[in-house]
Amino acid sequence: MWTLIAALTRNLVVAIPAAMLLGFAWGALAPADWLRWLIVPLTFLMVYPMMVNLKFARVLEAGDTRVQLVAQAINFLVIPFVAWGLGRLFFPGQPFLALGLLLAGLLPTSGMTISWTGLAAGNVGAAVKMTVVGLLLGALLAPLYVRALMGTTVPMDLAAVFGQILVIVVLPMIAGHFTQSALVRRFGQAGFQKEWAPRFPPLSTLGVLGIAFVAIALQARTLLAEPQALLALIPPLLALYAVNYALSTVVARALFPRGDAIALVYGTVMRNLSIALALAMNAFGTPGAQTALLIALAYIVQVQSAAWFVKLGDRVFGPKPGG
Repeated sequence: MWTLIAALTRNLVVAIPAAMLLGFAWGALAPADWLRWLIVPLTFLMVYPMMVNLKFARVLEAGDTRVQLVAQAINFLVIPFVAWGLGRLFFPGQPFLALGLLLAGLLPTSGMTISWTGLAAGNVGAAVKMTVVGLLLGALLAPLYVRALMGTTVPMDLAAVFGQILVIVVLPMIAGHFTQSALVRRFGQAGFQKEWAPRFPPLSTLGVLGIAFVAIALQARTLLAEPQALLALIPPLLALYAVNYALSTVVARALFPRGDAIALVYGTVMRNLSIALALAMNAFGTPGAQTALLIALAYIVQVQSAAWFVKLGDRVFGPKPGG
């Protein structure tokens, strides 16, 4: 079973469309409203495992200050407004689709930030710190940005959304920290890293696939009536990632050596789509399924673009050390 789950994790570009196709078939042929009861357990399955491996103590370590500040400036002073502008351009009169684009732009960094930075031989320590800081800042700022930028078009109870952040982010974060501490005490740091740490990210993948299945099942009847609606979601996602990669690459090349430059790119382009999905499905009621549909498609664009960028890394930033 672990082998199968690990294979799904390595092949998200295929696994997510497959889950969406299954969800579409279910929603078209069978009652789907009851699937809403699965949203909360799937959310926990999606978010908690990725929290277990985060090293929050890294935030207190010295060093990397300049690249950290630049990364968070891009993440919170530039990309959210790019996403908001693209939402207004591509989805006029469709606020919950525009919300999906904004949530993707508001919640930076994930375990993918660390993984892809390592694969490209970047500064993994800086990437870990960016991931933790981006997660914390995103959780605090996302509701405020949504209220400020979309409060007139998307009904939103600010206190309720912060309550959802508590359930979706803070509680799994606390549970993940104590799980990691308990496993390190029991098996040692080396044992945890070798035997246990690799097991958690694939579990998160199951949650992602489950949420993608539910999101499209709930929208299946609408998509049957308007099949072109799904294709209309791809261009704005491509535009968001294209702008993000271009901006981050130019800034990284201009300001930082190779290792920090790669960490900056992946610390600003990789979005925390798991948290965005969870927030869409839990905090915005029935229309949140439409928002989640766009975010689920963003996984495909994100994973594929990250793989391509690893291959371009040597050309863009110079050869790997010793390469």
